[in-house]
Amino acid sequence: MCDAEQQLAMLAPHLQEGFREAGHRAATTIATRLAESLWREDIGDARQRFHGRVHAFDRVVLAPVEADPLTLVDHAGLREELASAVTGLSLAYARRAFQEKTISDSGFADMLDLVSGLSPDTAGVPLEQLATEGHNLHPCGRTRLGWDVRDMLDHDLETEGTHVRFLRVPRKMLIGDFDLLPVHEWQLGHLRKRHAGLFADGTLRALEGEVWPARPTGALRTLLTPHGYLKLSLDIQVTSTRRTISLAATRNGPVLSELIGRLVENDRVLLMPETGGGGSTLGDGRELSAIARAGLDGRLGPGELAVPGSALPATDPLTGRTVLAGLVDRSGLGALGFVHAYVRLLLPVVLRLAAEHGIGLEAHLQNVVPTFVAGRPHRLGLRDFAGLRVMADRAPRLWPGSVITTGEREVMLSKVAYTALQAHLGEIVLRLVQSHGLDEDGAWAVVRSVVDEVLEGHPDHAFFTAPTLPHKALTRMRLAGAGDIYVPVRNPLHG
Repeated sequence: MCDAEQQLAMLAPHLQEGFREAGHRAATTIATRLAESLWREDIGDARQRFHGRVHAFDRVVLAPVEADPLTLVDHAGLREELASAVTGLSLAYARRAFQEKTISDSGFADMLDLVSGLSPDTAGVPLEQLATEGHNLHPCGRTRLGWDVRDMLDHDLETEGTHVRFLRVPRKMLIGDFDLLPVHEWQLGHLRKRHAGLFADGTLRALEGEVWPARPTGALRTLLTPHGYLKLSLDIQVTSTRRTISLAATRNGPVLSELIGRLVENDRVLLMPETGGGGSTLGDGRELSAIARAGLDGRLGPGELAVPGSALPATDPLTGRTVLAGLVDRSGLGALGFVHAYVRLLLPVVLRLAAEHGIGLEAHLQNVVPTFVAGRPHRLGLRDFAGLRVMADRAPRLWPGSVITTGEREVMLSKVAYTALQAHLGEIVLRLVQSHGLDEDGAWAVVRSVVDEVLEGHPDHAFFTAPTLPHKALTRMRLAGAGDIYVPVRNPLHG
């Protein structure tokens, strides 16, 4: 933190005091999320040490844990990531506070009013910026290993803009749809250091005159440009993963987009397809990959407002309440009626793709963009297909060895159960319990009724209504250093 303060003194002295004041809050936020994760995943003595209200899927809400999060675990790698998260979140809080001074003087009633005159994709940027803490379940949502303070100021979520540059690489090193490879501005500097010889001898050549302005989204490596979205390799660690992109993902995205587009015949679903992708065999084949994605501009009706899912549980700085709470109040449906409408928007398409076509969408909050009319759930935008799971016998012609294919149906269904039910609907219900006193049991009864309706007579019904469901154990995975690890959690849809 001291080094970060010194960098701020040189780079952004107006943020110094806010950064210093935010340190305790950031450490407490991360320690609390870590303790909740340790409790949920039953790691060590967490269930004896921490106590709080337990919600669906063993989601515990603790009183603020005012501790240095590094004291809660012994794992050296995780401690390094937590330290990075504290620095990153402290800076994010300081920047958010500085930006909110301008927002508070805007004269708008809330953030939804503030963005209502913007195009859907442009409006999504300030809404996604509200999700300051990052991933709603992971303690390392603001980890930025590989970035220093200057990099965060230039390229992180709160940044007004970064740039997309372009590289010319030999055709024999190219794979995919692009003759020139778009590259994140930070990644270009990173590659110049890592592959200095290839730049020196002209093998890799940056086009100095071709630069696109871009805005970072919640995914960081996905940028909104004047020509649509670009998902670009970014060799830093966010949460537990380095955010480079496999060549498989660049080639599979358009194929899956076309397939899902054919399978989903529903005018309430707005697919945000991946329209092209490509990369290079440079290095490990992940350093220079790019995926083009269509947005929502020009596709919404009058009064229809798109809200990135990650913004729903975030605090609206103009009201002090969640964006979700504001939508419920606008809708006139009441909290339970809103949940019913929202569930009927989300679950039918997700459950039917799994049941009928063996495709398990990664339908967590960051991958959906629901739309609302007068606060009421209206349509569902779906984006980013790199993390889904598809049954191998139902898979289209995907890149050889693609990790998204599986021969085990439970693996595919676990993806749906964790993302759509736990990380997504679990967050929606929890926030409405807090803001509107929502009857939690009643909300899950509504979810169960939709599952019953969609999966009546299908074998998948038994999986989603079993006494326990698999929960993706994010902290156990980091401690083990292995692949996906799931632990059973109590299922509110049982019975």
